[in-house]
Amino acid sequence: MQRERVTAGGREPQEGGSGWAGSGSWGFQRAADSWVSLCAGEQHSEEFRKVNPLGKVPVIKDGEFTLCESLAILKYLACKYKTPDHWYPAELQRHARVDEYLAWQHTALRPLAGKIFMMKGLFPAMMGAPCPEDKMTEAQDELAQALKSFQEKFLQERPYIAGSEISLADLVAIVDLTQPLGVGYDPLEGLSALTAWRDRVKTAVDRDLFDKTHEGVLTAQVSSLDTLKSLSQSQPETLAALKTNFMKYSSKMAKSS
Repeated sequence: MQRERVTAGGREPQEGGSGWAGSGSWGFQRAADSWVSLCAGEQHSEEFRKVNPLGKVPVIKDGEFTLCESLAILKYLACKYKTPDHWYPAELQRHARVDEYLAWQHTALRPLAGKIFMMKGLFPAMMGAPCPEDKMTEAQDELAQALKSFQEKFLQERPYIAGSEISLADLVAIVDLTQPLGVGYDPLEGLSALTAWRDRVKTAVDRDLFDKTHEGVLTAQVSSLDTLKSLSQSQPETLAALKTNFMKYSSKMAKSS
């Protein structure tokens, strides 16, 4: 398979292995050979579990080597393809700055942005009614507080998280913060410094490439409804199981709030 590597100087063809990413209601990565419908529960299929016993996306297979977890995959690809240094700097302290953010976001921006995505997009689609207003307000307040920490601690007055150039940390952050846009909520509205940072990241990546890559995310609400409608007609048992799992997840989220 041939891929393209995006660099400051343009796109370069790359030989690479196979990749699996999610499609449907959540989990979108464009650089993938194979799509897994999360809405249909394909990540739990026997076939997919042969690739990743954890039943999660993304996952890549490079020859005989299989790797899951998005951050591990990003670091692996950056090192294997010797991407320009700014993506994952060799210099110790800038390298540590990227790792610092990647370690923090797992319990901060990512789950909180994902929570809004679930509550505004998937909850109405699954349950047939909007998420309770008080729960939505609480989730938005939690994300706003995390964004305050993101700006004050990680971005500060710098153009990018690790300094003057874009890095993997910025890519991960902007992906997390793009997710709520797919359900009509912009978490950066009214935050001029963070909006400017988002614009810089999109420009550094290439705006057309960024928008194309995130098409699935930005139309997630419509895609979710279409997928659920299709499942109700063709796989009602899958839809019932999906709703049960979603209710369990929603209950878990409520308890953690």
